[in-house]
Amino acid sequence: MLLFKLFDFKTIKTFLKRLLGLILVLGLAGLWVLLSATPAYAQESRINYTNTNLNNRDFSNLDLVGSVFVSAEMRGTNFQGSDLTNAILTMGVLLGANLEGANLTGALVDRVTLDNAKMTNAIFTEATMTRTRFYDAEITGADFTDAIIDRYQVSLLCDRASGVNPVTGVSTRESLGCR
Repeated sequence: MLLFKLFDFKTIKTFLKRLLGLILVLGLAGLWVLLSATPAYAQESRINYTNTNLNNRDFSNLDLVGSVFVSAEMRGTNFQGSDLTNAILTMGVLLGANLEGANLTGALVDRVTLDNAKMTNAIFTEATMTRTRFYDAEITGADFTDAIIDRYQVSLLCDRASGVNPVTGVSTRESLGCR
């Protein structure tokens, strides 16, 4: 008789409704993940220049999408007009490098020294640029929309921000959120 009281019809019905609701929510969440997933790209097909000396090399107008430049020495390196979308340039030294017109959309540019770099008309939308230095870098027409940059560096960039990016049509000052 005690078991019958613990598992009456109303309790079982409520339990089954909640279980069905949970299964439905989990099924919809799984379906959403499957439908919104983007394909992963194998890293082996991308160029990897980790710990390499690339000083004064010419990479102008190349497709370098997803390439890796971790801890690379790139002083005076020319990336003019190159596509560096989703590239990884962490802990790199790009003193005096030429990034004019380069596309670094979604790139990871973490702990990079870009002092005296020429970044005219470069695109850095959605790039992660934390702990990166831009001292005396030329940024006329560069687009930093939705880029993650340290506040102090943004304030220094705003002091010399000017121009409009010819590809995106966004002003440099607007993309940095300058006041």
